[in-house]
Amino acid sequence: MAMTNTQKRAQERDLLRDAHMTVRQQVLQDKSTFYNEDGEDISDKYDIIVKTSDDQVRALQGNSLMELHTIENGKFILAFFESARLMQDRFESLSPQDIARLMFIGTYVAWETNRLQSDNGKKILRKKDVKEMVGMSPNRFNELYKRYKAEGILIEGESGELFLNPTVVYRGNVKDLGSRVSDLSHTRIFRKTVRDLYEQFKGRKLGQLALIHSIIPFLNFDSNIVCYNPEEKATDLIKPISVTVLADILGYKDASKLKTALNGVKIDGEPMFTFAENPRNRREKRTIVNPRIIFAGNGEGLEVVKAIFN
Repeated sequence: MAMTNTQKRAQERDLLRDAHMTVRQQVLQDKSTFYNEDGEDISDKYDIIVKTSDDQVRALQGNSLMELHTIENGKFILAFFESARLMQDRFESLSPQDIARLMFIGTYVAWETNRLQSDNGKKILRKKDVKEMVGMSPNRFNELYKRYKAEGILIEGESGELFLNPTVVYRGNVKDLGSRVSDLSHTRIFRKTVRDLYEQFKGRKLGQLALIHSIIPFLNFDSNIVCYNPEEKATDLIKPISVTVLADILGYKDASKLKTALNGVKIDGEPMFTFAENPRNRREKRTIVNPRIIFAGNGEGLEVVKAIFN
C-alpha cells in the first residue's frame, strides 16, 4: 500500500534526524529568510518544509544504514590492493598468515598519521606492545617484524614509534594520499570484526582466518561476490569465481576443504561466508562474504548483501 503524504513526511524527518551531521547542516544552511513589502522579517510566520525527492530519501537512508553498520562493527580502516591479484603476490616475502596479522595490526592505526596507538590515543604502541598484541614468541615476531620492514610496510620512528605504510592500510581521506594510491583499489575493513576474528583464530587456526584477507582483491565492491571483475558496477556483468577455481587460486587441492574452512569462520554463530548456486550449473557454487568484515559499496548495496546473511 502506498504511503500517504503525512507518512512520507514522517519518513523524511526520521531520515534527516538520523543522517550524518553534514547533511543536517546543509539543510539548515539552505533555509531562507522571508520579508514583507515593508522589509520586515516575517520568517517566524512561516514553516520551512524540506522537500526531499525519492532519490534523496534513498540516499539519506543509505547514508544512515552505512553509518549504523560502521558503528556496529567498530568503524573501519582502508586496505589497499591490486585488483584481482592476491595480496601476498604484492608482498612476496609474506605468507597469508602474515597478511592476516597485518590487517589486525592495521586496526590500531591513528587517523591520518597512521601511527600505531591505542584507540583512545593515550598509549603509543611500540615493538614490544605489538608482539604481545599478536601473541607470538619473540623469535617468530622478530622475523615477522623484519619482513614487514623489508617490504616497506612497517616504518619505525627515532623514538620507537611505529607507522604503517598508508598505501597498504590507512585511516583518513583517500584524497590526501594523492597519486601514491592511484594504481590501487581499496575497501573498508571493519575493526571490531577483524579483532574479534583474530582473537578467535590466532595461533594454529590463523590460516583459516587468512582466507578472508587473501580474497579481498577479488570481492565485487557492491555485492561482496568473489569474482573476476571486482570493480564492475552492473550486476548482470559480474563474473563470479566458482569455489573450485577459488580453491585453485588459494592453493587448495580440494574445493570441499576450502568450503569447509570458509564455513568454519563465524562470529557469535553468524557465518562470515555463504554460497550461492550457479543457475546454469547447480553443482557449481559462488562465494559471498559477510559485509561485517569487508565492504566497499554504498548503503543501498549494503542493504542487499546484509539481507543474504539474515
